[in-house]
Amino acid sequence: MFRIIPTLAAATLVVLSGCAIAADSIENYELVEPLPAPDAPAATASDYPAADIDHGRYLVELLGCGSCHTDGALIGAPNSTRLLAGSRVGIATSNPLEKSNPGVVYPSNLTPDQKTGLGDWTLEQIVNMLQSGTNNHGRQALPVMPWMTYSKLNPDDAKDIAMYLKSIPPVEHRVPANVLPGQRATAPFIHFGIYRSQL
Repeated sequence: MFRIIPTLAAATLVVLSGCAIAADSIENYELVEPLPAPDAPAATASDYPAADIDHGRYLVELLGCGSCHTDGALIGAPNSTRLLAGSRVGIATSNPLEKSNPGVVYPSNLTPDQKTGLGDWTLEQIVNMLQSGTNNHGRQALPVMPWMTYSKLNPDDAKDIAMYLKSIPPVEHRVPANVLPGQRATAPFIHFGIYRSQL
Protein backbone atom coordinates (compact mmCIF):
# COMPACT_ATOMS: atom_id res chain seq x y z
CA MET A 1 0.00 0.00 0.00
CA PHE A 2 1.28 3.47 -0.89
CA ARG A 3 1.40 6.21 1.73
CA ILE A 4 2.70 9.75 1.39
CA ILE A 5 4.99 11.09 4.13
CA PRO A 6 4.32 14.75 4.98
CA THR A 7 7.92 15.75 5.67
CA LEU A 8 10.82 15.57 3.28
CA ALA A 9 13.27 14.73 6.06
CA ALA A 10 11.55 11.37 6.53
CA ALA A 11 11.28 10.52 2.86
CA THR A 12 13.48 9.11 0.16
CA LEU A 13 12.97 11.34 -2.84
CA VAL A 14 13.27 10.47 -6.49
CA VAL A 15 12.84 12.79 -9.42
CA LEU A 16 11.01 11.46 -12.42
CA SER A 17 12.83 13.34 -15.13
CA GLY A 18 11.05 11.82 -18.07
CA CYS A 19 7.49 12.04 -16.67
CA ALA A 20 6.43 9.16 -18.94
CA ILE A 21 8.26 6.09 -17.70
CA ALA A 22 7.76 2.43 -18.37
CA ALA A 23 5.98 0.72 -15.48
CA ASP A 24 8.34 -0.83 -12.91
CA SER A 25 11.35 0.94 -14.48
CA ILE A 26 13.84 2.97 -12.47
CA GLU A 27 16.15 4.01 -15.29
CA ASN A 28 14.59 7.49 -15.49
CA TYR A 29 14.93 8.17 -11.77
CA GLU A 30 17.45 10.45 -10.11
CA LEU A 31 18.12 10.27 -6.37
CA VAL A 32 17.66 13.63 -4.65
CA GLU A 33 19.03 14.40 -1.20
CA PRO A 34 16.51 16.19 1.02
CA LEU A 35 17.48 19.54 2.53
CA PRO A 36 16.07 21.45 5.50
CA ALA A 37 13.00 23.51 4.65
CA PRO A 38 13.87 26.99 3.35
CA ASP A 39 13.33 29.93 5.67
CA ALA A 40 9.93 31.57 5.40
CA PRO A 41 9.98 35.10 3.95
CA ALA A 42 9.72 38.10 6.25
CA ALA A 43 6.35 39.79 6.47
CA THR A 44 5.82 43.34 5.26
CA ALA A 45 3.82 46.06 7.01
CA SER A 46 0.43 44.73 8.02
CA ASP A 47 -2.72 45.61 9.93
CA TYR A 48 -2.43 42.34 11.84
CA PRO A 49 -0.67 42.21 15.24
CA ALA A 50 3.11 41.78 14.81
CA ALA A 51 3.30 39.11 17.52
CA ASP A 52 0.65 37.01 15.75
CA ILE A 53 2.44 37.37 12.40
CA ASP A 54 5.77 36.36 13.97
CA HIS A 55 4.13 33.33 15.55
CA GLY A 56 2.54 32.43 12.20
CA ARG A 57 5.94 32.61 10.49
CA TYR A 58 7.41 30.37 13.17
CA LEU A 59 4.63 27.81 12.61
CA VAL A 60 5.02 27.91 8.81
CA GLU A 61 8.73 27.15 9.22
CA LEU A 62 8.04 24.46 11.83
CA LEU A 63 5.45 22.76 9.60
CA GLY A 64 7.87 22.86 6.65
CA CYS A 65 5.44 24.56 4.24
CA GLY A 66 8.36 25.87 2.17
CA SER A 67 9.57 22.30 1.53
CA CYS A 68 6.78 21.84 -1.00
CA HIS A 69 5.46 25.34 -1.72
CA THR A 70 8.81 26.85 -2.82
CA ASP A 71 10.00 26.38 -6.40
CA GLY A 72 12.92 23.93 -6.52
CA ALA A 73 12.77 22.90 -2.86
CA LEU A 74 11.44 19.44 -3.70
CA ILE A 75 14.63 18.71 -5.67
CA GLY A 76 17.06 20.31 -3.23
CA ALA A 77 17.45 23.67 -4.99
CA PRO A 78 14.96 26.17 -3.49
CA ASN A 79 14.53 29.44 -5.40
CA SER A 80 14.92 32.21 -2.81
CA THR A 81 12.93 34.65 -4.97
CA ARG A 82 9.88 32.35 -4.89
CA LEU A 83 9.62 31.43 -1.21
CA LEU A 84 6.13 29.98 -0.60
CA ALA A 85 5.10 31.00 -4.14
CA GLY A 86 4.35 27.46 -5.32
CA SER A 87 6.35 24.84 -7.15
CA ARG A 88 6.82 23.89 -10.80
CA VAL A 89 7.98 20.49 -9.53
CA GLY A 90 5.02 18.39 -8.50
CA ILE A 91 4.42 15.41 -6.25
CA ALA A 92 3.06 12.12 -7.58
CA THR A 93 -0.21 11.20 -5.91
CA SER A 94 -0.24 7.65 -7.21
CA ASN A 95 2.61 5.17 -7.45
CA PRO A 96 4.76 5.75 -10.57
CA LEU A 97 6.31 2.30 -10.07
CA GLU A 98 2.91 0.85 -10.95
CA LYS A 99 1.59 3.44 -13.41
CA SER A 100 3.67 5.16 -16.06
CA ASN A 101 1.50 8.29 -15.80
CA PRO A 102 0.66 8.85 -12.12
CA GLY A 103 -1.51 11.63 -10.81
CA VAL A 104 0.54 14.71 -9.89
CA VAL A 105 -0.23 17.73 -7.70
CA TYR A 106 1.78 20.94 -8.04
CA PRO A 107 2.02 22.80 -4.70
CA SER A 108 0.15 26.08 -4.89
CA ASN A 109 1.25 29.67 -4.42
CA LEU A 110 0.74 30.64 -0.75
CA THR A 111 1.66 34.30 -1.16
CA PRO A 112 -1.11 36.93 -1.28
CA ASP A 113 -0.72 37.51 -5.04
CA GLN A 114 -4.14 38.36 -6.53
CA LYS A 115 -3.65 36.44 -9.79
CA THR A 116 -1.80 33.31 -8.74
CA GLY A 117 -1.89 33.10 -4.95
CA LEU A 118 -4.09 33.60 -1.90
CA GLY A 119 -4.83 37.27 -2.63
CA ASP A 120 -8.62 36.88 -2.66
CA TRP A 121 -8.75 34.34 0.18
CA THR A 122 -10.07 35.47 3.57
CA LEU A 123 -8.39 34.53 6.83
CA GLU A 124 -11.31 32.18 7.49
CA GLN A 125 -10.83 30.39 4.15
CA ILE A 126 -7.13 29.85 4.86
CA VAL A 127 -7.91 28.54 8.35
CA ASN A 128 -10.55 26.24 6.83
CA MET A 129 -8.02 24.87 4.33
CA LEU A 130 -5.52 24.21 7.09
CA GLN A 131 -7.99 22.45 9.34
CA SER A 132 -10.33 20.69 6.91
CA GLY A 133 -8.35 20.46 3.67
CA THR A 134 -11.14 22.23 1.75
CA ASN A 135 -10.19 25.19 -0.44
CA ASN A 136 -12.24 28.33 -1.08
CA HIS A 137 -13.96 26.58 -4.00
CA GLY A 138 -15.10 23.70 -1.78
CA ARG A 139 -12.66 21.16 -3.25
CA GLN A 140 -10.81 18.71 -1.01
CA ALA A 141 -7.02 18.96 -1.00
CA LEU A 142 -5.11 15.88 -2.09
CA PRO A 143 -3.36 13.99 0.73
CA VAL A 144 0.07 15.33 -0.21
CA MET A 145 -0.94 18.35 1.89
CA PRO A 146 -1.00 16.90 5.41
CA TRP A 147 -4.15 18.76 6.44
CA MET A 148 -5.15 15.73 8.52
CA THR A 149 -2.25 16.65 10.83
CA TYR A 150 -2.87 20.40 10.55
CA SER A 151 -6.48 19.83 11.65
CA LYS A 152 -5.01 19.43 15.15
CA LEU A 153 -3.82 23.07 15.15
CA ASN A 154 -5.68 25.14 17.68
CA PRO A 155 -7.77 27.95 16.12
CA ASP A 156 -5.40 30.70 17.26
CA ASP A 157 -2.39 28.98 15.68
CA ALA A 158 -4.26 28.43 12.41
CA LYS A 159 -5.31 32.09 12.37
CA ASP A 160 -1.73 33.22 13.04
CA ILE A 161 -0.58 31.20 10.02
CA ALA A 162 -3.32 32.80 7.90
CA MET A 163 -2.36 36.31 9.06
CA TYR A 164 1.30 35.60 8.28
CA LEU A 165 0.51 34.30 4.78
CA LYS A 166 -1.62 37.39 4.07
CA SER A 167 1.28 39.63 5.26
CA ILE A 168 4.18 38.34 3.14
CA PRO A 169 5.09 40.01 -0.15
CA PRO A 170 2.96 38.78 -3.07
CA VAL A 171 4.86 36.86 -5.73
CA GLU A 172 3.21 36.29 -9.09
CA HIS A 173 4.01 32.69 -9.99
CA ARG A 174 1.56 30.36 -11.69
CA VAL A 175 2.24 26.67 -11.11
CA PRO A 176 1.31 23.91 -13.56
CA ALA A 177 -2.17 22.44 -13.39
CA ASN A 178 -2.57 19.23 -11.41
CA VAL A 179 -2.54 16.03 -13.46
CA LEU A 180 -5.06 13.21 -13.11
CA PRO A 181 -3.84 9.60 -13.02
CA GLY A 182 -3.40 8.32 -16.57
CA GLN A 183 -2.63 11.77 -18.01
CA ARG A 184 0.88 12.69 -19.07
CA ALA A 185 2.58 15.34 -16.92
CA THR A 186 4.30 18.15 -18.82
CA ALA A 187 6.35 19.40 -15.85
CA PRO A 188 8.69 17.36 -13.62
CA PHE A 189 7.57 15.73 -10.42
CA ILE A 190 8.90 13.71 -7.52
CA HIS A 191 7.58 10.71 -5.68
CA PHE A 192 8.09 9.95 -2.02
CA GLY A 193 6.64 7.37 0.26
CA ILE A 194 7.25 4.22 2.22
CA TYR A 195 6.33 0.67 1.39
CA ARG A 196 5.40 -2.27 3.61
CA SER A 197 6.94 -5.67 3.11
CA GLN A 198 4.63 -8.42 1.84
CA LEU A 199 6.42 -10.95 4.11
